[in-house]
Amino acid sequence: MYKAQIDKLHGDGVLQQLNESLGGSLSEQWGESKIEINNGIGKGTIRSIDFDWGVSFIEYDIQFNEEFTITTTVGKTTPLVFFYISEGSLQYCCDDEGEVLELDQYQNIIISNKKYSETTVIFPKGVRVKVNFIQILKKSYLKKKNNNLEYLNQVLLPIVQDQDSSFIYYHIGNYSIQIADQIEQLKSKSHDQGIVRSLSLEAQVNLVLAMQLTEHQNYVNKITLPDTLTIDDIKKIYELKSFINRNISESVTVKMLSEESGLSSKKLQLGFQVLYSKSVNVYIREEKLNIAENLLKTSSLSISEIVYNIGFKSRSYFSKIFNERYGILPTDYRKKLKMAAVE
Repeated sequence: MYKAQIDKLHGDGVLQQLNESLGGSLSEQWGESKIEINNGIGKGTIRSIDFDWGVSFIEYDIQFNEEFTITTTVGKTTPLVFFYISEGSLQYCCDDEGEVLELDQYQNIIISNKKYSETTVIFPKGVRVKVNFIQILKKSYLKKKNNNLEYLNQVLLPIVQDQDSSFIYYHIGNYSIQIADQIEQLKSKSHDQGIVRSLSLEAQVNLVLAMQLTEHQNYVNKITLPDTLTIDDIKKIYELKSFINRNISESVTVKMLSEESGLSSKKLQLGFQVLYSKSVNVYIREEKLNIAENLLKTSSLSISEIVYNIGFKSRSYFSKIFNERYGILPTDYRKKLKMAAVE
């Protein structure tokens, strides 16, 4: 078993102390700290960035060769921490009596420990884990103008206002695929640079935070997934996203997805409505339009070639639904992009 001891609250300080145990390569660019590790301890990356008003973001995408334990000492300042696991699972302990919480994939988790205590995160052996931590230092965030904390529900508001907490609060909430999709958007910012990257990351982190707060509100109001959907069903439906993208040039049908996932067409439709608020066919059509819009931006393919690549047979139908979605015909959209590039 490998161990790391942390007594810092800000992301850059956390990564510096982590790297003392990991022996990786630590770098910093545009206010972002990053550890890259590929040795006997494990393989993967950990990155962090600190924002104004006490908000920090730490992302792990890593696999350890042995169980890895990170113990953080909490002083008088007790942060509110939002967890989201995109892949794998974790164990977490924030109880003096040693209660261990099992944290699952796609589950929304919010934890605030009591002052002068320790928290422990346990990464499993030989399992790739992708997990994001958004941490809020309450005292700093309360100073933010227009923080609108009064709109938090009656459960979270006292926790945020209690800067010197004398109790533990944890929320092991609903499963959410929408948050997983938003986390993926964070990765899409990897090619941005400088201020564009920093602003984009902050916007995405705030959006993920808003979605986690919304899930908490739904949980408090007892708005949960239907009993007919299990966590295994949810995972299978989420995996269909990759299947659809791999076969985007085909006419993907509900029957194909049912055979791929092993789920009935009825359960598929229910799952897509619950997780994406749209039917299977509408989801597929919008994915095709998203890819087409990106090809118009980034490729020199003709409109007809793009129509073929996304599996549509009719160029006129494609132009019609593209116009309905984006308010402009694809030919005019490409002309607009070229004019903007010249200017």
